[in-house]
Amino acid sequence: MNEIEIGRGKRARRAYSFEDVAVLPNRRTRDPEEVSTAWQIDAYHFDLPVMAAPMDSVMSPQTAIEVGRLGGLPVLDLEGLWTRHEDPTGLLEGIAAAAPEDARAVLREAYAAPIQPDLIRARIAELRAAGITVAGALTPQNTKQFWRDVVEAGVDLFVIRGTTVSAEHVSSQSEPLNLKRFIYELDVPVIVGGAGTYTAALHLMRTGAAGVLVGFGGGAAHTTRLTLGIQAPMATAVADVAAARRDYMDESGGRYVHVIADGSMGRSGDVVKAVACGADAVMLGAALARAEEAPGRGFHWGAEAHHVALPRGERVAVGTVGSMEEILLGPGNHADGTTNMIGALRRAMATTGYSDLKEFQRVEVVLSDYKGS
Repeated sequence: MNEIEIGRGKRARRAYSFEDVAVLPNRRTRDPEEVSTAWQIDAYHFDLPVMAAPMDSVMSPQTAIEVGRLGGLPVLDLEGLWTRHEDPTGLLEGIAAAAPEDARAVLREAYAAPIQPDLIRARIAELRAAGITVAGALTPQNTKQFWRDVVEAGVDLFVIRGTTVSAEHVSSQSEPLNLKRFIYELDVPVIVGGAGTYTAALHLMRTGAAGVLVGFGGGAAHTTRLTLGIQAPMATAVADVAAARRDYMDESGGRYVHVIADGSMGRSGDVVKAVACGADAVMLGAALARAEEAPGRGFHWGAEAHHVALPRGERVAVGTVGSMEEILLGPGNHADGTTNMIGALRRAMATTGYSDLKEFQRVEVVLSDYKGS
């Protein structure tokens, strides 16, 4: 019923972004102090339903420790500058200082150094020593090469993250990663993505993943829609993957796979709507790149920006709005949803009468033709 004809030979399904939807109050309200935003995946409990994106503009070992201290789950990019260089501080300063026309060349030069297994182990050890839950991310292309270093170093949660990750990668050039066998043989929970459709997510759930990342092509630093023509409008994508979670629970006899929205959540209202559409947690990139402590120094970029053959991202200016604590927990110093993001989620849940995240997934959602006025 959501399909429309875009021409005599093609029909398209209508899809919606977070900007297209809004949540409605219910008959009941609650005290915000009595609302829980806690989230648990596998044996790991977090006060905040937030994963910090494994991007060098967001996560250094120091900011990862800070996010963990605040109650979130930091994810370090194990293919980033911190595993290619002993001290990338000067490189990060150079990336931030580069003129717009030079930024891509500066990024490519910074990431030209090879990934060092010893540095992967050292960074994970640094996080473990701080006493936080340790999560590290690799792309599917590099998982086969470096997974043993990651696991033996003592990672708690393993994240396999790419622009799009499928359970069935076909290649005649090399043996692809068999996700189902890999996850089955691994001793730690695996979170995998991105996925943007019901079918893709359902297949990832069947691999045994503990969580599925939802989204690709919609992040602030991505140009995937411009270069590849691919995008997953996030409200629809999260709702579709939440439906896959429900059906997989029936299929598997009750196994629950966490749905984690990843992309298009620069402000607190987007986080609210992600949970309302069915997400258990969110992965924040640009929102946390605005922190005073963020390594990007007011800029944000992903691995797609320095791809050698086909860049699908860029360095973008996101500015600085406050400390990591102010962005996540407040106090809010801006009225635009860029600070006290969890406080906003808590108040939205209280205003609509829900006491925890699972309940809030049942909130009524409406289409809202909002134009900013």
